[in-house]
This record gives sequence, C-alpha cells and structure tokens, in this order.
Amino acid sequence: MSNQNFVTLAVADGTEMRAYTAFPSSTGPVPGIILLQEAFGVNHHIRSVADRLAAAGYAVIAPELFHRTAAPGLEIDYANFGTEAMPHYMAINNDDLTSDLQAAYAWLQTQPLVKAEKIGSIGFCLGGRVSFLANAVLPLAAAVSYYGGGTHTITDRAKDLHATHLFFWGGLDEHIGKADINQVIEAVEAANKPYINTVISYADHGFHCDARASYHPEAAKEAWALTLAFFGEKLGA
Repeated sequence: MSNQNFVTLAVADGTEMRAYTAFPSSTGPVPGIILLQEAFGVNHHIRSVADRLAAAGYAVIAPELFHRTAAPGLEIDYANFGTEAMPHYMAINNDDLTSDLQAAYAWLQTQPLVKAEKIGSIGFCLGGRVSFLANAVLPLAAAVSYYGGGTHTITDRAKDLHATHLFFWGGLDEHIGKADINQVIEAVEAANKPYINTVISYADHGFHCDARASYHPEAAKEAWALTLAFFGEKLGA
C-alpha cells in the first residue's frame, strides 16, 4: 500500500495549487512521476492511477490544473464536459501550465525519496497534451500521453522534447482524427526526437478510464503494461 496525501504548492504567478500525492512503501530512492489530469479534475480515476503508479514503485504528484478558476478538489461528472468542464478548460494556457509543471517538478525535486534525475510525466486526455508540454519544458527522463487531444496545436514544441515520448491513441476516437495524430508524429520525427507511437484500433477516446462508457478493459490493460515497461526502462523503478 502507498501513503497518500494532498499538498499545496506555490506557483510562480502567485497562485496556489493543490495536488494529490502518492508514495510507494519503499524507503527509496525512487523515480518521480507528474500525473496530469483529464478535463474532469483530479478525480477518483486520476487518484487511482496515482496509487497504481505508487504501488509500482514511483513517487507521484497530480496537480490540479484548474486551480486558477476552480475551488480545490473540483471533480466534474464525465457527462458534464460542456456545461462544467469547458469554462475551466478554456481558461488554461500554456504559460500558466508551464508554471504549474515547474512547481510540480520542483516539489518532486525537494523530496528526499525521489531520484532527482529520474522524473517522468503521464497524462490522459487534456493531460496527454500537457504531458507533451511537460516533456518540452522540463528535463524529464520519460513522458507518456494517452489520447492527448489538442497535442497537434503545440507541435512547435516538438523540437524541445527532452525524453522519449510514448503516445497512445484510440483508433475509434472521433475526438482526435488521424490527421491530428499524423501531425504530432511527423513533428516529432522532423525534430529527430525519440518516440513510440501506439494506436489501438479497437479502442475509443478515454479507453483507459473505468468511469467512462468508452472504457475498454483489454486495451487499458495492454496500454498499462506497456506504460509500466516503458517507465521501468527509462526511470528504473
């Protein structure tokens, strides 16, 4: 079992950001991971992913990316993207997200248990795009994006990627078209950055989340196994 708690981080712009943390039972040292939320908050699903990563040997921090417009602890029902999530989603920007990522990274750096040079990121949906940004703005050792909608809008950052990037996409995902995926991969290739691109043809958007109707148990299990193998290779847990 891991030990979990919430922390409050000071961000460079003067705001405060709550984050969920989870630690392995190991006495260290262990790699660190920044876990990046969907558009629905640091909800039960994201916290469960943090706990699973902690059980696998990682120290994890999951920052609340909507902290500038939402009260701490915001959780949005998956059926209410348009009415509840969209205002917060539209309010974020890459400069603010960069400050949030730097604060989460700095917090991991201060933890005695964490190997400072072995920090990665993983994100889902919105967080998949933010994980791509994290790999560009932080000296990460590994990064993972699950169905990162909007990643094609920040492909100019591909040249800045620090670590090998692992991408997962659902072949049935109508939210992220093949053209968008190709734009991302072509940008990473053009920048001569290392990557792994995985399209699961029978999976839809959100296939990893067991709280969504689009949850696909087999695809989720397969992607997770590759994720743990990737982190194990790059971060060493």
